[in-house]
Amino acid sequence: MINTSAHGLTQSLSKTSIIPKPITDYDLRLLKIFVSVVEYGGFAAAEKGLGITRSTISVHMSNLETRMQLKLCLRGRGGFSLTEDGQSVYRAVINLFDSLNDFSLLVGTLGKELSGELVILCADQLDSKKQQKLADVIEAVHESAPNLHIVLDGDSISNIEKLLLKDKAHMGLFPGYQQVEGLHYQPLSSEPIFLCCSKKHPFFNIVDAKISSDDFAAVAAIHPGIDIDFSGREQLKKLNLTAKAYQFDTRKAMIMSGKYIGYMPQSYIQQELNTGEIRIIQPSVLTYQFNLSLVNKKSPREASKVKLLNSAFSNAFNLVKS
Repeated sequence: MINTSAHGLTQSLSKTSIIPKPITDYDLRLLKIFVSVVEYGGFAAAEKGLGITRSTISVHMSNLETRMQLKLCLRGRGGFSLTEDGQSVYRAVINLFDSLNDFSLLVGTLGKELSGELVILCADQLDSKKQQKLADVIEAVHESAPNLHIVLDGDSISNIEKLLLKDKAHMGLFPGYQQVEGLHYQPLSSEPIFLCCSKKHPFFNIVDAKISSDDFAAVAAIHPGIDIDFSGREQLKKLNLTAKAYQFDTRKAMIMSGKYIGYMPQSYIQQELNTGEIRIIQPSVLTYQFNLSLVNKKSPREASKVKLLNSAFSNAFNLVKS
């Protein structure tokens, strides 16, 4: 893997390049500075991030260009920009560094004791019951492998899918309505989701029987922003979808404004239901199931870590192994 990326970098260099083969630690240091300059958008911006002066950065970049016999970037009154060669070298260096990181991750899985990062990503805020079960998962993982550095974060469904496929994350929690090739989906939980409005909305004080299909078509409603199952799509067709909210917490805020109606699981709005801040509209008719899935790569690089997570989630959520 590393040789492939290094070969890609070598192909990006001029035939007269004096970069030695294999690439030395000094070259890697210069390449890291080059990547930082590109990602910061110039010498001045990279100065603070790298902790070295602009003049020192300039010397390092000049040395790199001299060793490669390539013009990598342009700087002047027009601002900072990469040459065509610079763009090719930047892409090759990113692949090289990714390969080095992948190598480190692979080596970290070969010992008896699991170590390194264990990344769990959620596409939505979890309700209190699921948070407690997730806490049980974390407890079990920590007891089994105390040297693991657990990373628990949130991201969009599309980003989580990409990170799982690239082995940059180990487990994802998100709706599995539209399944991606290469990922394994395990049903985690299922609960009904209901159309609701806040006490500031005109529907709040109208009995269900008097809210017609024309009324629903006349008020603003929120689309969940993701592909959902057939029954959910049929429900959304009845509404005037003028806004999107991918996460339940942001969707609830929009509903609380009194300007929108939208679908929410009861577990996420129970407190507001109890205090009379939110009401559910026609619950026997306007409802569909919200299905949450546990998702991992089918053939993950760090299979032992994924196996540990699957076991912990199965125990905490009482899952049937698939």
